[in-house]
Amino acid sequence: MEPQGKSSEDDDGGERGLLHSWRGYSCSLVPERLLLQRPVLQVALGAQHGVLLVEGGQVYSFGELPWKQAQVAQATKPTLENALSGQRVVSVAAGSFHSGAVTEDGSVHMWGDNGAGQCGLSGLSCVPNPTPVALSDPGGTQTAPVLELACGEKHSLALSVQREVWAWGSGCQLGLNTDVFPVWKPQRVEQLAGRFVLQVACGASHSLALVRCPGLEGLQRPPVDKCNQCNQLLYTMTDKEDHVIISDSHYCPLGVEAKEEPAPTQTLKTSPSEPVLPSHSSSSSTPADPTPDPQDPQKANLTNGAPPPSDSDPPAPPKAVKSSPYPDEQEVKEYLRKLSDTSQAETKMAAGGLHTMQPSSSGRSSSALNSLVASCASAVGERVASTYEALSLKRMMNFYLPSRLEVLGGAADGSAERVRREESVQTKKSSSTGDIHEEEAEGLRRRLSLPGLLSQGRYAVHLLSSSYGPLLSPRLLRKMGRGPKTRTFALTPMGGGVPEDQEVFPTLQTEVWSWGHGEHGELGHGDNLARLQPLCIKSLNKKEVIRVAAGAHHSIALTAQSQVYSWGSNICGQLGHMETPSTVPRLAKLSEGIRVWDASAGEQHTLLLADGDCIQPIIYYSGRQVKEDEEGGATEEEEERAGGCTQQPVLLPFCMNLGYVSSVAAGGRKCAALSDRNVMGFIASLHELASAERKFYCKLSDVKSEVIRPLLELEALSSALGPVVTELLQTLAGRFGVLARLTGQHAASLTASLRRGRDVKTLLILDHASIFLDLYNDYFSAVGNFFVMGGFHALTKPSLDIFGKTPELLQRLLESGEENASTSDLLTALFYLPLQHLHEYSRLLLKLTTCFEVSSGDYQKLQDTCSKFEALTLQLKRKRKEAEYTFHFWKSFPGKMTDSLRKPHRRLIYESSNKSLTVQNAGRFSVNWFILFNDSLVHAQGVAPCKNFFSTHHIFALATLWVEPTPEDDSGLHGLKVVTPEETLTLMASSSAEKTKWLRAINQAVDQALNGAAQDAGSPGSKAEPPISRTASYTFYKDGRLKDATYEGRWLAGKPHGRGILKWPDGRIYTGSFKNGLEDGFGEFIWPNKALNKDDFYQGYWKEGKMHGLGTYRYASGEVYDGSFQDGVRQGHGMLRSGKHNTSSPSVFIGQWLQDKKTGYGVFDDITKGEKYMGMWQEHQRQGMGVVVTQFGLYYEGAFKDNKMMGTGILLSEDDTTYEGEFSDEWTLSGKGVLTMPNGDYLEGSFSGEWGSGLKVTGSYFKPNLFEAEKDKNRAVKLGRLSVRAEEKWQAVFEECWSQLGCEAAGHGEHWKAWENIAVALTANRQQIHDSPDTLSRSHSKTLESLEVIPQHDGPITMERYHSIRLYLIKACDTPLHPLGRLVETLVAVYRMTYVGVGANRRLLPQAVNEIKSYLCRIFQIVRFLFPDLPEEGGLIPEPTEGPEGSKQDAADARAESPKPGRVVSSSALLLPVLLPRLYPPLFTLYALEKEKEDDMYWECVLRLNKQPDLALLAFLGVQQKFWPVSIPNAPPTPGERQPVIPTTKDACFASAVETLQQISTTFTPSDKLQVIQLTFEEITQEVQLLLKQDFLWSMDDLFPVFLYVVLRARIRNLGSEVSLIEDLMDPCVQHGEHGIMFTTLKACYYQIQHEKIS
Repeated sequence: MEPQGKSSEDDDGGERGLLHSWRGYSCSLVPERLLLQRPVLQVALGAQHGVLLVEGGQVYSFGELPWKQAQVAQATKPTLENALSGQRVVSVAAGSFHSGAVTEDGSVHMWGDNGAGQCGLSGLSCVPNPTPVALSDPGGTQTAPVLELACGEKHSLALSVQREVWAWGSGCQLGLNTDVFPVWKPQRVEQLAGRFVLQVACGASHSLALVRCPGLEGLQRPPVDKCNQCNQLLYTMTDKEDHVIISDSHYCPLGVEAKEEPAPTQTLKTSPSEPVLPSHSSSSSTPADPTPDPQDPQKANLTNGAPPPSDSDPPAPPKAVKSSPYPDEQEVKEYLRKLSDTSQAETKMAAGGLHTMQPSSSGRSSSALNSLVASCASAVGERVASTYEALSLKRMMNFYLPSRLEVLGGAADGSAERVRREESVQTKKSSSTGDIHEEEAEGLRRRLSLPGLLSQGRYAVHLLSSSYGPLLSPRLLRKMGRGPKTRTFALTPMGGGVPEDQEVFPTLQTEVWSWGHGEHGELGHGDNLARLQPLCIKSLNKKEVIRVAAGAHHSIALTAQSQVYSWGSNICGQLGHMETPSTVPRLAKLSEGIRVWDASAGEQHTLLLADGDCIQPIIYYSGRQVKEDEEGGATEEEEERAGGCTQQPVLLPFCMNLGYVSSVAAGGRKCAALSDRNVMGFIASLHELASAERKFYCKLSDVKSEVIRPLLELEALSSALGPVVTELLQTLAGRFGVLARLTGQHAASLTASLRRGRDVKTLLILDHASIFLDLYNDYFSAVGNFFVMGGFHALTKPSLDIFGKTPELLQRLLESGEENASTSDLLTALFYLPLQHLHEYSRLLLKLTTCFEVSSGDYQKLQDTCSKFEALTLQLKRKRKEAEYTFHFWKSFPGKMTDSLRKPHRRLIYESSNKSLTVQNAGRFSVNWFILFNDSLVHAQGVAPCKNFFSTHHIFALATLWVEPTPEDDSGLHGLKVVTPEETLTLMASSSAEKTKWLRAINQAVDQALNGAAQDAGSPGSKAEPPISRTASYTFYKDGRLKDATYEGRWLAGKPHGRGILKWPDGRIYTGSFKNGLEDGFGEFIWPNKALNKDDFYQGYWKEGKMHGLGTYRYASGEVYDGSFQDGVRQGHGMLRSGKHNTSSPSVFIGQWLQDKKTGYGVFDDITKGEKYMGMWQEHQRQGMGVVVTQFGLYYEGAFKDNKMMGTGILLSEDDTTYEGEFSDEWTLSGKGVLTMPNGDYLEGSFSGEWGSGLKVTGSYFKPNLFEAEKDKNRAVKLGRLSVRAEEKWQAVFEECWSQLGCEAAGHGEHWKAWENIAVALTANRQQIHDSPDTLSRSHSKTLESLEVIPQHDGPITMERYHSIRLYLIKACDTPLHPLGRLVETLVAVYRMTYVGVGANRRLLPQAVNEIKSYLCRIFQIVRFLFPDLPEEGGLIPEPTEGPEGSKQDAADARAESPKPGRVVSSSALLLPVLLPRLYPPLFTLYALEKEKEDDMYWECVLRLNKQPDLALLAFLGVQQKFWPVSIPNAPPTPGERQPVIPTTKDACFASAVETLQQISTTFTPSDKLQVIQLTFEEITQEVQLLLKQDFLWSMDDLFPVFLYVVLRARIRNLGSEVSLIEDLMDPCVQHGEHGIMFTTLKACYYQIQHEKIS
C-alpha cells in the first residue's frame, strides 16, 4: 500500500479509478500516483488531508491527521477507516480539518476537528474516528436519510433524500434562525424548505446550494399540505362575501427559538440573526440613533450591513427609542414612490440596499414597513403567476393606506417580532426574489386582493402572501360589517402531468443560492455583506447551472453550456479572469471551443476538467503556483514574491498522460484527478458520446440565441411571412427549444455518469430512446413543413437586418467553407443540422456495442437502440428529400390552384405533367393532370387552348381511395381503376412501366396514409398492398340521401361496411352496422324533431338502409314503439306505449301492424277510460269481432265497425244483467234484442239508448220461472261466440317465429335450414350482447353455448331422445336470443297484457284457457317441424326395455322418472312445464274470480269443521274406526316413540298426508298437481298399512271419508280454482287412468265440503 512516486505512465495497478495528485502548475510537474488495491471512486481534499472512497465502499484517509491520537501527525500513507467497516459508504466529503461519509442507507458519519461543532457531536473538541450523526427534528424519532455531504472550515451541510438542507457547526454560513453557536445538532435550513435542492457546497465561511427552479418544483414534488413539525396546514383560505383571502402565513414555532412577543408599548427588539437582504439590508436592525456607537464594534459593523466575522459571542440586541409603531400615510406613499423609481432603486441596491432612509424618529418604524413591503413583494413577485386586476390602482392605494392606524393595526399589533417572523418565512417562500424590482412594487399595488374566483393557472388557487391575511382582513371586515366565514383546508398545486423527459433527465432550470460571510464577494450578490439566510444569486438565473463548487473564499458555477462562472477572492487569479475581487459571477476566460464539464476549488486555486480538440479530457489550472521544492516549507510571502499567479486558466501539460480523467478535486493547496485506462475502447467511447453531446448542446444554444431569437424578434416578420408560415416558424422554434433542452439535459446526465458511474446501465438514451426518437420526429416534421411552405426562402429578406448580405455567422455556425451559398440554403442546412447528430448517436452507440460480448444483454440493448436511431436517420433523410421535391414542385407550378393545394404537411409523391396518366375516353381537347400527395390524389381538368389551363380540380383523400389494375387485354391499354366513395375512374397509363409505377406509388401512399407516418412503408422499392377493408372518415359531397353527411368507420372497396357513425348536418346521426354502403344490421338512429325541440330515437335492426326487424322507436312526442319493422315502417307484431300515466291519453296497444297501421288482432288498454279492447283492427280502427271489458265490470263481446260497437253483440254487467242484440255506438243499444235480469226474467223487443242512462224499450216482458221451470237453464248466454277465436290471435307473433326459422309460412320450409338459422341467430345475438356493456351472467353464457350445438333432430324417437328434446326446449325457452325463447317471451308479454289489470274479468276465463291451449298447439307444430320424427299429438313412444305394449298412464308427468312401458306424446306434457309457470299469476287470478262464491262457501265450512279435534272429526265424517290411528309419532325430542291419540288431539292424524296435499298450491302444471294428489294417497295408504300391519286394498267407500278428512285438514284456500285449473288443462290421455280417478275423488271432496251440513 506504500504510495510510490511513480509517474503516471507506469502501468502498474488497475485500469479504473486511478488516483493522481499534485500541487501547482509548473511545466516540469509530474503528478504522483497513489497506488491502492481497488479502484478509487471519489476523492475529497481538506487543508492538509484527504479522504478516498474505493470500490466496495471502504474509506481511506491520508495527509496530516492530528485528530488520530495513536498516529504521528503526518500520516502520508492512506489509512483505512476501520470504524466504517461493515458499512457501505457511497460518498465522502472533506472540510478544512474534518471529514464526513454517507453510507448506503443514508446515514452520516463525521470525524476530525470538532472545535466549532462541525462534526455535530457535542462535548468533543475532536473526533478521532468516524462517528454516526443523526439528522432529526427536535423531539422527532425519525432520522432523515442523506444523499450527499459538504464540509467547510467550521461547518458542515447535508442534503437529505427529501432534498432539504441540514446544517451544523458555527457561523452565519449555516443559514439557521439562531444566534447561539456552535450548533451541535444538525438543523434544517428553513429558508430552503419546500425547495428541491440539487447540490450543496461549502467554502471556508460561506455556503452554496444549487436549487431547481420552483416552476418544476410545484409539479414534481408531492404536494406538502401540512408542516412537518407542528402538523398544521401550510395554506388556509378564508371565504369572504365578495372575495377569497388565501394565505400561506403558517409559521412553525418549532423552527426558531421562541421569544416573548413584546406588548405594543415596548421597544422594538431585533436580532442579529435576522436575514440581511440587499432589498432592505439591515435597516430593521438599525438603531434609531443613526451614529454607530464607537465603543461597540459589533454595532458599528451591523450598521454597515454585515455582521461581525467573529461568530463565537453573539452581540446584545441593540435598543431602539420608542416612537409611533406605525408609519404615517405620507411616509408610505413616499416610500412606494421611491420604490417605483427604477434608477433610484437600482442605485440603492448596488450601494448595498435600501437602508438609506432619512434618520428620523420613524427610522425604526420604516424598517417594519420595509420588511412588510419586501416580504409582500417577494412573495407576490413570482409565486402568483397569473393575478387578477381586482381593484384599480387608485382604489388600491386608498384601500391600502386609509390611515396609519387602520391598516397596520391588525397586522403588526405592535409586535415587530411577528413582522420579523413573517419576513423570514416570506423570504423562505419567495421564489428567488432577493431584490425588490420596480415591477414587483407595482405588482404589489395591483395584487392586494383576489376576487372570489379560482385561477385557471398552474395552481388551482394561487397562494397569496402571508402578509395579506393580516393586512386585508380587518379592513375588509369593517367595510362589510360581517364576521368572516373561514374555511380552512389544504390547497394542493394542480400542475398538469409533467412530460416524461422532465421526470427522467436532470433539470436545467436552476438557481444558485448563497449565504454566509461575504467580505471577499464570494456570495455573488454584488456586495461584500454577509447573509444569514440563503439568498438567490439573481444574475445566475436562466444560466442553466448544473454544478457548483466552493473554494476557501471563492465560488464556481458550471453551466450546461460548459461555461464557468466564478466570483469571490481573486488574489491569485483563481477566478480565471482579471476582476479583483469579483462580487458578481463572471465568465472565466477560456479559449474558444473549450467546454468545461467538471470543476473543483481549493484554498486559492481552481481546477477545471474540459473537452479539448481530441476525445481525451484536458485539465486547466488557475490560481496560486506552488513550487515543487518547497512543498511544505515555503511561506506565503515568498510564494507571492515569486509571482505564482495565473491571469487566466493554464492548461496542465501532463494531463494527456493521465488517461481518461473522470473527475478532479482541489482542496488546501493540493489537486487530484481520477482517471481510467481505455479498456476495450469502452471508456473512450463513453467520453466521446458525452463530449459530442456537450458540443452539440453548445451549438444548439448558439443557434437559439444568435439565429432563432433575433428572427422571432424581427418586427416585419409576420408581414414578410404571412400568418401561416409565421405560425410554422413559431412551432419550429418551439420544437427546436424542446430538442435543445433534451440535448442539454442528456449532456448533463452523461457528464454526471462520467463523474461517478461510467457504466452503460446509467445511459438514459438506452432506456428512454423513444423520447429522443419522438422529439426528433416532431422536430423534423416541423422543419419539413416550414421548408415546404417556402419559409426559409421567405426569411431571406427579413433576415438581411440580422445576417447582412454575407452571412458569415451562419457559415461559422455550420462550420462550412462553402462560398456563395444563399442565406436560405444556409438556414435550411442549419435547421437540418440535428440530422447529423442523430447519425452520430447511432455511430457512437455502435462503437459502444463493440465493447460487449454478443451474448450479453447490454450488447442487445445497445444494438437495438443503435438500429432504431439508424432507421430514423434514414427515414428522416428520405423525408427531407420528399420535402425538397415538394418545395420545387410548388416553385415550378405557381398559380391559384396549386396555392389552394399547398398545405404544410402535404408532400408530393408523383405527378403526371409528363402525360403519363390520363382519363379513359377523354375528349380531344381536355387536359387531365394527376398529382399524388401523401394524403390525397388530385385530379385537375381543363381544356387545352385556354390560357388558364385547369378550370376545375377534385381532391380524393387517400384513406378512402382504392386502386386496382384493369386486366390487360389485346387492345394494349394500360388501365387503372380508381374507386372512391362517390366516383369510379378508369385511368390510362402511357406505358406498362408507368402503370406499375403509379399503381405502386398510389398503393404505398394509401398504406402510409392509413398507418400514419410513424409506420414508414420502408424503402420505395417495397411493395405494400393497402387493406381493402379499412377505417376512415369521409364527407359526402354529391346530391342524394348522404349529401354533406360525414361517415366515420369501416370501409370495404369504396363503401361503408362494418361498424361506423354517419352524421348529417341537420343533426341526424346513425351509429351501427353498414353493408355495401347502407345501414344494415344493428344500429341506432337519432332524428331531431325541430317542432318539439327533442329527438326521435330508434334502436334496432336495419336492412338495406331501412329499419327492418326488431327495434325500439322513441318518438319525440313521448310515444314508444317496441316491435317489428319492415322497409322502414312498423309491420308485424309490436307494442306502442303512448304518454305517461299522468298525461292526457296514456294508453298501450299490443298487436299486429301492417304498413305502419294497427291491422289484425290486437289488445288496446285505454288507461284513462279504464277500458280494454281485445279484438280485430283495420287501419288504426277497431273493425270486426272484439271484446271490451271495463274497470266497472261491464263486459261486451260482438261486432265493431269504424271504431264503434256496431252490429250484434252481448253486454253483461257485474250483476249478471245481460243484453243480447243490436248496437249502433259505444254502449248504445239500437234495434232488436233480449234483456235478461239476474233472476231469469227477460224483456224481448226493440231497444234504444245508452246503457246505464235510461233505455227505451218496445217489447214483451217474460217471467219464465212460473211456466218453464225446466227450460230456464237453456236461457243462459254462451260467451265467446262473438269474440276472436283463440287460434286467430297473435298470428303475427307466430309468423315472426316461422320467418326467423326461414319459413315463408307455418310448416313450409326445410327443417335443416331452420337449425342453421337458429345457430346463426344465437351466435349473432351473443356477439351483439358481448359487445354491449351489460354482459351476461356466466350461467346464461353457458346456456347459450350449449344451445349453439344443434341436437340430433333426425331418426326414430326413443325415450332417451324424448328427454333430450324436453331438456333442449326448457333451455331454448329460457333465453330470448333463441327464436323459441323469443316466441315464449312475447306470448307471456301479450298474455299478461291481455289478462292483467282491467282484463282480470271472470268472464274472460274461458278465452284465457282456450288461448293457452292454442299456444300449446301452435308451439307444438314448430317443435314437430324442428324434430320431424316426433309423433303427433297422442302418439306413442315405445319403451324398448319393457314389453311392447304401452299403458296409458301418466304421460303428462314430465318430472316423474319412474320407468313406464311407454309414453304418450302430447303438447301439454312437453310445453306446459315451460309455459304455464310464466302465465300462472294472471290465469289463476281469473280462476279465483270465477270460483269466488263457491270457494267462499267451501272455506266457511272448512273453518267450521276444523274447530273439531281429530277423533270427533273422523267420527263425524264416517271414517271406519279401524282406520283411526291409535297412536301418532312423537314430537321431535324423542323420535321413534309414539304417543296415543286422545280425544283432545288435534291436527295430528294423517299429518304427513295433509302436509303433502298442501303442496298443491305451490305447483303450476296440472301434471305436477296430480302428482301431489297421488303422493297424498300413497301417504294415507302407508299410514293405514302401518296401523293394520298388512297389505290392504281400498274400496271407495272406505277411502273417501279418510281423504275428505285430509282435504279438510289441509285447509287449501282456493281449492275450487285449483280443481277447475286441473280439469281444464289436464292432459286428455290421463283422464281415465289412475290420476283421473284420484282427481275425481278430490273434486268430489270439494263439492261434498261445500254442501256439508253439520248436525
